[in-house]
Amino acid sequence: MLIDQSKPKSGVGLVFKERVTLFFVAICLTLPIALNAQGAIANALPLLGDSSDMSASAERRLGDRIARELYRDPDFIDDPVLTDYVQGIWQPLLASARARGDLTPELDERFAWRIILGRDRSVNAFALPGGYFGLHLGLLAVVSSRDELASVLGHELSHVTQRHISRLISKSNQQTPWMIGAMVLGALAANKSPDAGNALIVGGQALSVQGQLNFSRDMEREADRIGFGLMTQAGFEAQGFVSMFDKLQQAARLNDSGAYPYLRSHPLTTERIADMQSRLPLGAPQAAAASPGMTHAMLTARARVLSNPGVDALRGWLAQADDAGLAKSRAAAQQAGSLYGAAMAAMQLRDAAQARKQWARLQNLVADDPEALRQVRWLGLEIELAAGDRSRPQAQALAAGLGLEAGKPAMAMVLRRPDLMLQARMALQGGQAQALDQAAQDLQGWLLGQPQDAMAWQWLASVYAAKKQDLRALRAEAEARVAQLDYAGALDRLKAAQDRPRAAGAVNASADHIDASIIDTRRRQIEALLKEQAQEPS
Repeated sequence: MLIDQSKPKSGVGLVFKERVTLFFVAICLTLPIALNAQGAIANALPLLGDSSDMSASAERRLGDRIARELYRDPDFIDDPVLTDYVQGIWQPLLASARARGDLTPELDERFAWRIILGRDRSVNAFALPGGYFGLHLGLLAVVSSRDELASVLGHELSHVTQRHISRLISKSNQQTPWMIGAMVLGALAANKSPDAGNALIVGGQALSVQGQLNFSRDMEREADRIGFGLMTQAGFEAQGFVSMFDKLQQAARLNDSGAYPYLRSHPLTTERIADMQSRLPLGAPQAAAASPGMTHAMLTARARVLSNPGVDALRGWLAQADDAGLAKSRAAAQQAGSLYGAAMAAMQLRDAAQARKQWARLQNLVADDPEALRQVRWLGLEIELAAGDRSRPQAQALAAGLGLEAGKPAMAMVLRRPDLMLQARMALQGGQAQALDQAAQDLQGWLLGQPQDAMAWQWLASVYAAKKQDLRALRAEAEARVAQLDYAGALDRLKAAQDRPRAAGAVNASADHIDASIIDTRRRQIEALLKEQAQEPS
């Protein structure tokens, strides 16, 4: 969900800018609710209970339908470094939900539990049916700590585990899930093409529910309460919830001008704020100002650079880093953020010399912080690869420090997602058989546990193509499309693989026969998925 504002938009694809505001308002956290005169939702705690008539499978199908369109959007982004950071917060929250019993085995198995990033600069996060979640880089850019981000993600997770979305759908007696799905997509498309959007909105009967699009106060309080428990049990600081509320409250007082759509879909109330403050341990500060660590400060800078890639903004980062007063006026973490942003901005401007200069300053600053140093090494290797200098001694030293030496699998280090992507890039730039073999092996191992990682499949396809393993490359391309719910695109890749002539030679023929059998099986499976998809009401 990236926005590149330098490129014109066309068609009815989704635009992440402002459109996520409507997206948020339309479905993620704001589906139609028709309360009767007596109030259909009890004003009671601790739990509202699951009164949904919508099955988990039906909700997942609805979520798939909406997510499929989001993945097609040119504003969608999958940045391995930011994704790795967000997952480092998200996975403990999921584990906490399982341990507490908030996430049932049925929902755990049936729902997607995927976070989709968007390059939008507005402060927003949202939940979709079926366990999909959206997160704007704008929110990543303003949270002051991991704990604040955990508070937002825990809140959104609780909306889904408590079946708030499906309950709202069930309460809307006159709106079928597919009509709601059409309304959501129409509201999003209207931001790009008013004519096309209006047609979808009318088709989805959205106008009849525009005034009924908010979670109840009880649901918001329940998501606060359960989200608070999730994040604290997962090891995050309770103050993060309160300090995030303080940040949102301050934005509300400043008359939100559109930069905080989260406020419109999650309106703050005095009760919600007081409830979270009362849950802090005795003696804890009521409005603790979070001090960002080195890693958080750097990745906040990364989110800002990626969400605002204009030339003027990038040059602003360089000017800030070269300010003579930087070291005197800012804490070490803030200095690290400024230098990281400057190095990344220079890389985006294709100024390798300036990127290396700022990177060297940054490395010296974070030398005593192992996690921050790993982040800096990733950035350094990105800079070298972007400059096409993978063979430079600096690039080789960085690769060795990350355990990515060609042909030498890391024994002491566990490769993380950014490691794998950088390793594949290095192997493809070098073209050496040993490095390509190692990259393919490590990507295959990763995909055994993460089969829905579309980017990993795409890198694996590129590695296979470099190794002249065409059938495997086409199959990996197909799996990348499956991971983003593009079954038609996946089927096209598999058909292309089946149409390729078999390789000559006994050994190749045997390998091709195995690959061809796998491709035949996957084609039948995906044809069934595509047929099921075609039967969904439009």
